[in-house]
Amino acid sequence: MTHFETDVLIIGCGISGATAALRLAKDPHLRITIVTPEEDPRESNTYYAQGGIIYRGDDDSPELLIGDIERAGAGLSNPVAVRILAEEGPDLVRNLLVDKLGVPFDNEPGHGMERIKEAAHSTKRIIHVGDYTGRAIQEKLVEALRSCPNITLLPKTTAVDLLTTSHHSRNRLAVYEPLCCVGAYLFEQTTGRVRACLARKTLLATGGLGRIFLYSTNPPAARGDGLAMAYNAGARIINAEFVQFHPTAFYYRDQARFLVSEAVRGAGAKLVNDRGEPFMHKYAPEWLDLAPRDVVARSIHQEMLTTGSPCVYLDLKSYLSADKITAHFPAIYQKCLEFGVDITRDWIPVVPAAHYHCGGVWVDEYGRSTVRNLYAVGEVSCTGVHGANRLGSASLLEGLVWGARAAEDAQRTLDQDCCAYVDIPPWYDEGLTLTADPALIQQDMANIQHIMWNYVGLVRSARRLDRAISDLRNLQVDITRFYGSTKLSDSLIGLRNAVQVALIISQAAWENKVSQGCHYRED
Repeated sequence: MTHFETDVLIIGCGISGATAALRLAKDPHLRITIVTPEEDPRESNTYYAQGGIIYRGDDDSPELLIGDIERAGAGLSNPVAVRILAEEGPDLVRNLLVDKLGVPFDNEPGHGMERIKEAAHSTKRIIHVGDYTGRAIQEKLVEALRSCPNITLLPKTTAVDLLTTSHHSRNRLAVYEPLCCVGAYLFEQTTGRVRACLARKTLLATGGLGRIFLYSTNPPAARGDGLAMAYNAGARIINAEFVQFHPTAFYYRDQARFLVSEAVRGAGAKLVNDRGEPFMHKYAPEWLDLAPRDVVARSIHQEMLTTGSPCVYLDLKSYLSADKITAHFPAIYQKCLEFGVDITRDWIPVVPAAHYHCGGVWVDEYGRSTVRNLYAVGEVSCTGVHGANRLGSASLLEGLVWGARAAEDAQRTLDQDCCAYVDIPPWYDEGLTLTADPALIQQDMANIQHIMWNYVGLVRSARRLDRAISDLRNLQVDITRFYGSTKLSDSLIGLRNAVQVALIISQAAWENKVSQGCHYRED
């Protein structure tokens, strides 16, 4: 069969996509299909979120949280979206994650859930599960998904393109109709077959794009697939230049290996240079080591240039006992040991790395994009909550809130706002004999990553961005030719998407001449 039908197609399985699916599954008559390119549906950006999720502090209020988000966002946060997050988010955390799913958040004896303070937060409001909060949440979400009979999980399935009436209908007069999404072409990795999934509603929850940069905290699939597909379908993209670099990724042999949560600095660790000297007082005297992420990342970058060192260090051992370190940061402790670093005795070598995309597919307060019946939630979207820079631990909460809101709207409008299924042709790849050469794909991806890191990284300028756009356009021509003459593979689809997303970000960075948040122009 060249196609199949579902009521709601969800592309991605992290906190936003899974939350939406669970909300929709309450209606037993709805058919929900979730696709993920991974073999294990737990594998997602959510799984790798270490620090925690915003809840509510003892002396907290929506107004206090709104102020923190807007300060971190450099004044560019969408006030409507920020208020929704601040007012609805904590109750959703309690009702879904704590009460319904039973996520085992850490407790403080006699005080209930332990709440900690992170960078740029004005009070203790972050709840966590050790230093693997995202993993704990994702495991509970997937467990719940598997228990719903009307949810179909399709692993090892990569979305190729979104289907729209204007782009794909056999009826050429459909080009005059407003843009309307009716599903997606899906590539089955195990069979090599592409099938059209026709859906009344389609929800993008594909996560981020950090892997288009040389150093990143993101998992391998975070290459911007959803953003590229939405762009190609005609959706509006905004704030694409705002790529947040996490200040502290573990550094080993010229590579960023994994994220070292800012909760480590929240627990008292200090950033020091290769001489053991604290340096944040020189760059951010107001916040010191708990400054917003973009400030910390650029401070580290400058200190590395000043000292000529390939990295800086986190000194945790001087401020926390060994027992507390292993109790609070067991995953980080074990990961560092794998690379010969005992964080109860040694400094932790760190460098900045691409971490989170604050821009994305423009959506409204219900996750609706500018393409009819296409929603975007989580990191692939831009609700405007994060503005020019994301407040720590706000991403999981945003995914939770907009996953729930998108599901609510999709269910409410399923029958009244639905494009009739159109005659979509089957995927055509007859005559293609070339198999995707992994060496070519890896080299092209490496070229993209180096261009983005060197020219569109922490510090940007017109000259660097001109070079990036020129090089990426030339590379896109070669990749497009390669893509059009080669049998599909997941990595080939990812390569096509990566170069498109790299161009989107580079162009947006070139157009924005003002330094704002995590977009910094030295000129």
